[in-house]
Amino acid sequence: MTPDQIRRYESELSERKDASVLERAVKKNGILATAQDDIANVNMTPIFSIDLDTGHVANQKQSGRCWMFAALNTMRHAMKDTFNLPGDFELSQNYTYFWDKFEKANYFYENVINTADKPLDDRKVAFLMETPQQDGGQWDMICAIIEKYGVVPQSAMPETFNSSASGQINSLLNLKLRKDAVEFRELVANKASRAEIDEMKDRKLQEVYRILSYSFGEPVTKFDFEYRDSNKEYHIDRDLTPKTFYDKYVKWDLSQYVSIINAPTDDKEYNKTYTVEMLGNVVGGREVKHLNVSMEDFKQMAIAQLQAGQSVWFGCDVGQSSDRKNGIMDTKVYAKDELFDVDFSMSKAERLDYGESLMTHAMVLTGVDLVDGKPTKWKVENSWGDKVGDKGYFVMSDAWMDEYCYQVVVNKNFMPENLQKAQKQEPKMLQPWDPMGALA
Repeated sequence: MTPDQIRRYESELSERKDASVLERAVKKNGILATAQDDIANVNMTPIFSIDLDTGHVANQKQSGRCWMFAALNTMRHAMKDTFNLPGDFELSQNYTYFWDKFEKANYFYENVINTADKPLDDRKVAFLMETPQQDGGQWDMICAIIEKYGVVPQSAMPETFNSSASGQINSLLNLKLRKDAVEFRELVANKASRAEIDEMKDRKLQEVYRILSYSFGEPVTKFDFEYRDSNKEYHIDRDLTPKTFYDKYVKWDLSQYVSIINAPTDDKEYNKTYTVEMLGNVVGGREVKHLNVSMEDFKQMAIAQLQAGQSVWFGCDVGQSSDRKNGIMDTKVYAKDELFDVDFSMSKAERLDYGESLMTHAMVLTGVDLVDGKPTKWKVENSWGDKVGDKGYFVMSDAWMDEYCYQVVVNKNFMPENLQKAQKQEPKMLQPWDPMGALA
């Protein structure tokens, strides 16, 4: 950079008639407030031709459990209708959180053992050590937990300080797992037998179990399900286990629910399946598997499920063009290009390839507005409590879905025959850092 260049930049700016007023506005109000276009509020009125009644909105608080909340919300929606449950009924996110943390520790240990012959600066080893475990996850990961451990109502294992504010427990667990990685790598380097490695792993998992039990409470094994339904009638079901509760009250065949993605990058063909190396939680459990489809197919399957009265788990990049306070996700909510006279546009594929976007949050589709059979906007149930949006519900424009939605989960019954067949393919393995491995 030379002084002549800087003087040229200064001259170009001084020639702009609106530069001073825009500078004052941006300095005082910030970029987003200055760029906000109120027309989005008008276009995104929360009225939908298909609108499911799903009750109150849950609150994940200061934790990254959106994927878990969204999955359990879709299940409680169905339970609410079947058993006439009150609108504030919830399944225990703390129960599934405990087992996810426990299984992630074991999953991390296995990955450390399997890569122990690689140097520390190997990209896969560095990837593992960057974040040994975290709150985030994907649909197949919550399925793996439920298939192994079942679920319980929130009354049987309520929230704790650490489940609602996960910063302390995550820091402590990652410290422990990194320390344990040192010992596992040393054992492998010293030619220890697998029996010796497993013996140490057993001790380490016992310590993890203790840490989690103190932080979240020990997982419930038997409980009574006691409640009054929305008509105030009393019910009690005694001596249930998490598995029998799931079988009796949720009753979903999770093998029927599959992950559909839209990743329009050159390395991922449509109508092909993909998995991600070193992504999961339950060793030997359900693997992450995505079917990549066009956006048209993506939306049609979601619409079909909503038309049948069932809400839809979905993953997106929630921070893009999103007004959290008013609950609006719309590509036109902020006119940043106009404000700065700069072209910020990128294609969806470019954003994925160049690290500008990936899945960061999971929520639930609970409605859609169809005009002449085409979606114009979608109703979204978030898990940030009822103080944002319309009592916790957001409105998402169809254009925003095109650009920033990456995943939906649908029942196979709502998939066309050609996509059901495609979903059965053996998946291609993606690298651990692929954007489709992002954890919501």
